[in-house]
Amino acid sequence: MKLNDAIVRRIEEICKERGSNICDISLNGGMSPSAIYDIVKGRTKCSKVITVKRFCEGAKITLSEFFDRDYFNETEED
Repeated sequence: MKLNDAIVRRIEEICKERGSNICDISLNGGMSPSAIYDIVKGRTKCSKVITVKRFCEGAKITLSEFFDRDYFNETEED
């Protein structure tokens, strides 16, 4: 799995777990939802850590919790 695909997968998991959507979580993290939508839609191939961090803040989780999935250890570079 490509790294960006793993990030998209995790974003979708978090939204499902929270019963929320990208827009609400992004706004709660103080960022425009378009940055996350660009990642999910494949328009951004190199996700910035700050973007993921702000998404995490909106979801009220840490970066460690975000990346705490085995599939991140088996990713390939995009």
